[in-house]
Amino acid sequence: MSRSPGRGASTTGLIPVRERAWRTAGFALALAIAMVLAASALPVAAALVVLDDGRTVKAAGFELSGERVAIRLPEGGTLSLDLDRIERIVDDEIMPDPEQPPKERPICSARRSIRTPVAAELPGPTSLRPLILAAAREHQIDPGLISAVIRVESNFSPHAVSPKGARGLMQLMPATARRLGVQRPFDPAENIRGGAAYLSQLAARFGETEVELILAAYNAGEHAVESYGGIPPYPETRDYVRKVSMFWESLR
Repeated sequence: MSRSPGRGASTTGLIPVRERAWRTAGFALALAIAMVLAASALPVAAALVVLDDGRTVKAAGFELSGERVAIRLPEGGTLSLDLDRIERIVDDEIMPDPEQPPKERPICSARRSIRTPVAAELPGPTSLRPLILAAAREHQIDPGLISAVIRVESNFSPHAVSPKGARGLMQLMPATARRLGVQRPFDPAENIRGGAAYLSQLAARFGETEVELILAAYNAGEHAVESYGGIPPYPETRDYVRKVSMFWESLR
């Protein structure tokens, strides 16, 4: 003879559906709160701000507002500068020590001159190809490398603006654009000519077969490459060199 279950008992031994739902929701809320608290405890990733005179400023963070950039200093306080004073901003958790030897550089599959054109068809919109070829001829740069830089920098978007203030197809910072004579960074032809001219200058400075150094300098600046005697130990720069090299190699 069977007994009726007492109050609150379950014939299956399981938690009632409504109670189980409330427990699940409560656990999810607690987990979400814990994740937010953990994230707030993490250190803010620092940045290295390179000025147009070659000096660097270590920043705990930065914020762009129009043509000004507010740099939050690690020791406290804020430094406000015109954006055209900024040569570039490189992500980095800490300011690397120049006394430390550079880490092993990523190696391209083959040493190639960036002045030797490739025969492969260029990627990207067909409207940009004549502009890339014209800039390549003018500055004696492989059009495939220009295309690879554009792909990584802006994914062929002429009006791209980075959170750091870089502009156009080849993501020129205002200070770099001014130095290269680029007055309209969102004009595709002018932007590509400026970027190609910069690559040519870097090839003359580091050697036309030193592709990794050229790309590292395009991203992090000439002074950083020369300070470390190779690719600077910035995660962003090392990743940038790998990506552009990979796309350039794929055009062979």
